[in-house]
Amino acid sequence: MARGRILTTHAGALPRSPELREMIFARAEGKPHEGNALASKLRDEVAGVVRKQVDCGIDSVNDGELGKTNFTNYVRERLAGFEMRDYRAGVDPAPLDITARDAKDFPRYFAGGKGALTGAAQRRQLAVCVAPLRYVGQAALEEDFGNFRAALKGARAAEAFLPANTPGTIEHWLRNEYYTSEEAFVEAIAEAMREEYKAIVDAGFLLQIDDPDLPDGWQMYPDMSVREYRKYATLRVDAINHALRGIPREKVRLHVCWGSFHGPHRNDIPLEDIIDIIFRVRASSYSIEASNPVHEHEWRVFEEVKPPEGTVLIPGVVGHCCDFIEHPELVAQRLLRYAKLVGRENVMGGTDCGLGPRVGSPEIAWAKLEALAQGARLASKRLWMRPAKPSKKRAPARRKKAGRG
Repeated sequence: MARGRILTTHAGALPRSPELREMIFARAEGKPHEGNALASKLRDEVAGVVRKQVDCGIDSVNDGELGKTNFTNYVRERLAGFEMRDYRAGVDPAPLDITARDAKDFPRYFAGGKGALTGAAQRRQLAVCVAPLRYVGQAALEEDFGNFRAALKGARAAEAFLPANTPGTIEHWLRNEYYTSEEAFVEAIAEAMREEYKAIVDAGFLLQIDDPDLPDGWQMYPDMSVREYRKYATLRVDAINHALRGIPREKVRLHVCWGSFHGPHRNDIPLEDIIDIIFRVRASSYSIEASNPVHEHEWRVFEEVKPPEGTVLIPGVVGHCCDFIEHPELVAQRLLRYAKLVGRENVMGGTDCGLGPRVGSPEIAWAKLEALAQGARLASKRLWMRPAKPSKKRAPARRKKAGRG
């Protein structure tokens, strides 16, 4: 980490053109598409998104996740050992829903189609594990590496990272009919995904482990107690660490969020109930939601709990919950609050989640990143400003006494 200022980054997903989005989803869903045109378009837009991050003042940049679609398709593209089946209402268990606890309190809101992230497409089909899981995403990963490396040439970025999903998050969208236990299933996902984690680091990039599962699984299982959920979450964090074995801690950062859907979030699990489990992950930095109306107050958790020695906290100081663009002064105030609690060298400015698919338009997403960089500069000036030295006023010259003559 550079000293003398607060660095900036973001959680991952950034804006892409409607044309590229259509092509990427067509490829992921096995629909007709022009491969050469897609490859050229993706390469050009990754170059543009890296350049735009640097222009906004972001220090730690990524490829915007432009080549990815959603978590379900991510499983399809990166793993083998499962099959897709039509969902049979009343026969198959209902798909997991990260709004389940809130849906109990606000049934009319969710009945209107708001907030639910499982979506019609995911309710029509299920990914079901029916054989040993293995990693098959090598080609997709090499495409990511090639486009990102080309985009980074000549870019003045302090750091380059690539995100990858955690075993627990993948488990959300993958049913198990093969492994004999929940533990064996989660460990098998971890073993398969280890190939991707290691490849990202071996390619020279920082690995960001995306784990919305760690907080948002709480909503999916509305009958669990906090004690039961902590046991559930610990098992999945241990699977992450198993997959990360041998990978240097300084090459890993963790991002967690509470699902990031636009909705009530009244029943999100409090940060204080899982912060020790978050810090259990062998990472060098921890990115957390910290600016939305449900979680901004949780900065006070860090009055009592500190990140592991030598690690960095990345609070989200701009967010996706609305299209208001945070004032740089507010961003600075948020950063100063965390710097006071964990030390100025141990803070990095981040976002609550990926801005690209979650705000009203690309120009809003980029304006939020500009505000992030501007606020970090304001906070840095105050944190590293040297107090003015007392002025050295010259003492009035003493009048030389006339000698006796």
